[in-house]
Amino acid sequence: MKRLDLIRHLERHGCELLREGGNHTIYVNRAAKKVSAVPRHREVIEFTARKICKDLEIPRP
Repeated sequence: MKRLDLIRHLERHGCELLREGGNHTIYVNRAAKKVSAVPRHREVIEFTARKICKDLEIPRP
């Protein structure tokens, strides 16, 4: 899936950008007190996208 689609999905479900790293962007779900890293590639593997959503405790895209 496209990285921007994943980021829109995260933000729609209440996640916020915490910081930008060299290879990853860190998102946080403050309601669940969970943090996850989104890789900085144009395409994110579907398995990785599901793992990020699971880590942040939001529905799968």
